[in-house]
Amino acid sequence: MAADSMEIDDSLYSRQRYVLGDSAMHQMAQSSVFLSGMGGLGIEIAKNIVLAGVKAVTLHDTKQCETLDLGSNFFIRKEDVLSQRKRVEAVCPRVAELNPYVHVDMSSSALDDNTDLSFLRKYQCVILTETRLRLQKRVNEFCHSQQPPIRFIGCDAYGICVRVFCDFGEEFEVSDPTGEEPKEIFIQSITQDNPGLVTCMDNQPHGLQTGQSVVFREVYGMVELNSTVRQVSVLSPHSFSIGDTSKLQPYAHGGYFVLVKTPKTYRFETIERQMCDPQVLTPDFSKPEAPLQIHAAMLILSHPVSRMIAFTNTLTSLSFSFSLPYYLEAPLNAELVCCLSKTARGTLPPLTAAVGGLASQEALKAITGKFAPLQQWFYLDAIEVVRPLQSLSVEEFVPRGDRYDGLRACIGQSMCLELHKLRVFMVGCGAIGCEMLKNFALLGVGLTQSSGEVCITDPDLIEKSNLNRQFLFRPHHIQKPKSTTAAEATRDINPDLEVDAHLNKVCPATENIYSDTFYSRLNLVVTALDNVEARRYVDSRCVSNQRPLLDSGTMGTKGHTEIIVPNLTESYNSHRDPPEEEIPFCTLKSFPSVIEHTIQWARDKFENAFVHKPSMYNSFWQTHSSAEVVLQRLQTGESLEGSFQVIKLLSRRPSQWEQCIGLARLKFEKYFKRKALQLLHSFPLDTRLKDGNDAAKKPDKMKIPLTSEEEREAITQLEQAIATDGVTPESLQMSPLQFEKDDDSNGHVDFVTSASALRARMYSIEPADRLKTKRIAGKIIPAIATATAAVAGLVALELIKVTGGYRFEAFKNCFFNLAIPVVVLTEPAPVKRTLIRDNINFSIWDFWTIFGHEDFTLSDFMNTVREKYGIEPTMVVHGVKMLYVPVMPGHSKRLKLTMQKLIKPSVGRRYVDLTVSFPPEADGDEDLPGPPVRYYFSREGETP
Repeated sequence: MAADSMEIDDSLYSRQRYVLGDSAMHQMAQSSVFLSGMGGLGIEIAKNIVLAGVKAVTLHDTKQCETLDLGSNFFIRKEDVLSQRKRVEAVCPRVAELNPYVHVDMSSSALDDNTDLSFLRKYQCVILTETRLRLQKRVNEFCHSQQPPIRFIGCDAYGICVRVFCDFGEEFEVSDPTGEEPKEIFIQSITQDNPGLVTCMDNQPHGLQTGQSVVFREVYGMVELNSTVRQVSVLSPHSFSIGDTSKLQPYAHGGYFVLVKTPKTYRFETIERQMCDPQVLTPDFSKPEAPLQIHAAMLILSHPVSRMIAFTNTLTSLSFSFSLPYYLEAPLNAELVCCLSKTARGTLPPLTAAVGGLASQEALKAITGKFAPLQQWFYLDAIEVVRPLQSLSVEEFVPRGDRYDGLRACIGQSMCLELHKLRVFMVGCGAIGCEMLKNFALLGVGLTQSSGEVCITDPDLIEKSNLNRQFLFRPHHIQKPKSTTAAEATRDINPDLEVDAHLNKVCPATENIYSDTFYSRLNLVVTALDNVEARRYVDSRCVSNQRPLLDSGTMGTKGHTEIIVPNLTESYNSHRDPPEEEIPFCTLKSFPSVIEHTIQWARDKFENAFVHKPSMYNSFWQTHSSAEVVLQRLQTGESLEGSFQVIKLLSRRPSQWEQCIGLARLKFEKYFKRKALQLLHSFPLDTRLKDGNDAAKKPDKMKIPLTSEEEREAITQLEQAIATDGVTPESLQMSPLQFEKDDDSNGHVDFVTSASALRARMYSIEPADRLKTKRIAGKIIPAIATATAAVAGLVALELIKVTGGYRFEAFKNCFFNLAIPVVVLTEPAPVKRTLIRDNINFSIWDFWTIFGHEDFTLSDFMNTVREKYGIEPTMVVHGVKMLYVPVMPGHSKRLKLTMQKLIKPSVGRRYVDLTVSFPPEADGDEDLPGPPVRYYFSREGETP
C-alpha cells in the first residue's frame, strides 16, 4: 500500500492526527529518514517513527547479532544470534510489519571517515546512534551545509547516561511551537475609537502578549471585524487595543476571538561549535549542574584512549588529566564519572526507551516543522539507580555470556536476580502496557525459573486504531483480546518470561479474583490505564494491601509518572484533580455558544434516539407480554408507565425507506426550525443577562401527567397498529446501539457531525469537521507512540529502585511535554503523618488491627480499641454507614449487637475497615478520625 494513501485510513492514525494535525501528517507521508545503529536506542527510534507514518525509513547497521543484543533490541531473536545474521537483516522485516504505509529498507554498507556522504541528500532527516563522535561531526557538517539543510540528530547511550543532539540548520521555521489549541475568549465590549478597546468577560482573562494577533468571530454590530486579524496591545488581563475602530459600526453584542498562531524561526549550530558552548535542557532541577557535567564526561569518554580505558573501569583518574571546559562551574563530579565509566559498556533498556521517545519526537519535528525543537542537547542520567550499588564487588558486574550482560554491567548480578523473581500485576495492556511489557522482557522481570510472574489483565479487544501505538499488535490480531495477544508477543521477545493473561476489569466486582490473598503474593503493581476512576480503585487496593504502585499516563505529547511506595510517599488518592466541568442543561438545550455545546447536544440526541428509547421499548414489552393485553388494560382505564411513548414508537416505526425519509424530514423540522422559532419568540435576539450572554435561564422542567387526550391517542394508535399490520413478536423488539467511534461504516460519527453542524449554523457557531467532532463526541484522548514509549521507560527505571528497596530520595516522578520540549523530574510527595496524641500518629499506609470472633459485640470492639490503642472511641463508621453515633436515637442499643450482625465483609475478604473517631485534645473542637481499624471476624485459620 502506498504511503501517499495514508490519509484515507483515519482508523489507523486517528489519535495521532489529533496530536500532529493533517498538515504534519501529510508532510510525514512525503519524507524519508536515514537511521544508523540497530542497538537498543536505534530500534526504539525506528519503532516510533515507523509507527508515526513517515514515507520511508532506511535502517543502517554493519554489526552481526550477538547474545548481548537480546537484552536491548526487542526485535532480535535467539535464532538470529545462532545463525549470525546481520542485525539490520534481522530487524528490518519486523520493523516493516509495524506499519504497511511505510517503506522500510536496509543498508549494511560501511559508514566511516572515507564514505562519500552524497547518498544522504535524498533524506530529509539523518539520525545516528552508536556512532563515533568524529563521524557524527563529519555527517553533521555535511547535513548542515546542504541547501536546504538535512536535519541531523545524534543520539548516544553509555550505560546510565544518554544524550540527544539536534541540528536543524541555520534557520528552521516552526508553524506551531506548542501544539496547544487556542482558546475562544468571549467579548464583553468593543469601543468605537482609535485605538479601539476590547474588553473580555470578567471570568476569562485573555492571556495575550503585546504583538500577538487575534481573529474575530461572530461579532454582532461591528461586523466588519469578523474573520479579520488584528494585532493587539495588552492593557490589562481582561482588555487590549486593536487599532482604529472609529469608522466601524457600533458594537452590539456577542462574539469571541482566537489567538492566531504565528510561525517562529529557530537557529542551530553544528556539534563542533556546540561542543564548547552547549545549549542544554535541564530535566532535574535538584541537580541543575548534571547536564553540563555529563556533557563534559561523555566528551571525555568519546576520546579513543578514554573509551578503551573506560572498559577497564579506570576512567575516573584519567578524566582529571584532561583540561576541563570553562562552562563547568564546579570540578567534574567524581561519582558521576566513576558511574559512567563503570557502566559505559552496558545498557539500561528503560533509559534508552525514555530517550528514544524524545529523540523520535525530535525527528518528527525535523520533518514536519510542528512543535518547538530541542536546542540543542538533552542529557538524562540514572545515577540514582546505580548509586546504592557502587559498593558491590567487581564480580557482580562481570559478563556471563547471556542476554543480561548489558543490564548486569549497570546494576549487577544480584539486582538482576531480584528482577527475575518479581511478581508483578499490570492493569491494562494498551499503548503504555505494551511498552511496559517490552521493558519487562528486556529486564527479565518475572522469569519462570526464578518463580517470578507478570500477571496482566485487560477486558478490551484489539481495534485497528490501536495498531498505531500498541506495537505488540498486528493487523491479524484485530478483534483478539489485548492481554493474551500481548502476552504471546512478550514471550517472543523473552521466552523465559512467565506471563499470565486475564480478561477481567479490576473493580469491586472482581475482588473475588483480585483478593487480598492475590495482592499478598505480589511485589508491586503497575497501572497502564486511561481513566482516573480505575486508577483510584487500584490505588486504594494497593494502599489497603501495602503494595507499591507505579502509575503513568499520556495525553498527546504530554506524559506523567507517579511512584507510590508504602510508608514513603503519598498515594494517588492523596490528591484530587478538579472535576471536569459539566455543560449546564439550559446551555445545551437552548443557548449553545461554542461548538462543544452543539456536539454534546448531537451526542445526547444520538443516545436518546438510538439507545434510551429502544432500551425503554424493549423493557416495556418484556414486562407486558403482548400488544392485545396492553390494549385491554388501557381500555379499562389502567395507567401503564411508559405506554404512551412506547405505543408512539410502535405506531410510527418505519417499515420502508420512504417512511425513513419522511421521519427524518419531520425530525429536521422539529429540531432545526420549529424549536428555533419558538425560542426566538420566547427570547428575542436582544434578550440579555446581567453577565452579557445572549441567553436566559430555562424554566424548571416539571413532570406533567398523561392527559386523557393522550391516553385516548395511545389507545387509538395501538388499535390501528394491531388492526393494520398485526403486532408480531419481532415488532416488539428493537436493537439499541452503543456509540462506536472507531467504526467509520456505522454512521454514528456522521450523525453527530451533521446534527452538530446544523445546530451550529442556527446559532452562528463555526461548525467542526468530522475529525474534531469525533474527538469530542468520542472523548478520544490524543496519543502518539513517542510519549507512551517515554513514560513506560521512566516507570521501568523506578521499578528497579522499588525492587532494590531504595530510599525516598532516589525516587523520581516526571512530567514532560515533548512538544515544547520540557522534561521535569521531581521527588514524589512524602507521606504525611497525623498526630493523635503524644507518641501516637498515623499515615495513609497505617491501619490498626482487631481480631474478633462469632460473639464479638460492638461494645467489645470499642473496649478493645480503648485498651489496645489508648484512645476513647466516640464514633464508628463503615463506609457511609454509621454504626455507632452516641447522639443518634437507638444507637446505644447497638452496643450489645455482634459485629457479624451489624456488618458483613465483601466477597474475598475476612475483614472490614472501619473509621473510628476520638475526642480532640481541646474542648469545642470536632472529633477526629483515626487510621482505618481493620476488624477481622476471626483469627487467621479460624472460620468466621
